[in-house]
Amino acid sequence: MAATTKAADGGDGAGRPRGSRADAQRNVGAILDAARECLSVDPTASMQEVARAAGVGRVTLYSHFGSRAELLDAVFTRVMADADRALADVDLTGDERAALARLVRSSWRIVEQFRLLLFAAQLELPADRIREYHDRPLGRVEALIRRGRRSGVFRTDLPVSWMASVFYGVIHGAAEEINAGRLTAERAPKVIIATLLPAFAPAAPAAPAASR
Repeated sequence: MAATTKAADGGDGAGRPRGSRADAQRNVGAILDAARECLSVDPTASMQEVARAAGVGRVTLYSHFGSRAELLDAVFTRVMADADRALADVDLTGDERAALARLVRSSWRIVEQFRLLLFAAQLELPADRIREYHDRPLGRVEALIRRGRRSGVFRTDLPVSWMASVFYGVIHGAAEEINAGRLTAERAPKVIIATLLPAFAPAAPAAPAASR
């Protein structure tokens, strides 16, 4: 997956001078930072452009990341770890519908910030790998859904995992709509919330049959 640091002489790094290891770590950090910045602006940015932005040569870049897919995997792993820490600070107490709206807004800020990076990852990585990045954040969504089901504000006739997948799909669908120019970033959170809250609401009881 990410950031396998190789020795300059092609070895496994055993016995390498401490300064060389420190240099390698700095290079990896610079490459990941540069890739995050470049790909968040231009999802088609080349490895050469990333190397130039990081201040390293192509040989150095490829010594740490053997392919564009490997680099993207490392970058997205780091981004999602940061995102998970940010989402852990979202207040999910109180009414579950209001908590869901807060979680949507916070999640959307992250998706909007990195939607072009997400697009770059989608060009290179399998869909199931991209979904794996979201396992921890979606675990938080599932916990909120279960709580809302217990309190009666969310429906109980659909699997929790499916409802979390709907949450994931709607937010990422909004990012794709923005990329296609059919939705604005400013309007997206309201559209997402207006889609999810009715979808998660308990079904209304059937009206009694009219007497004849």
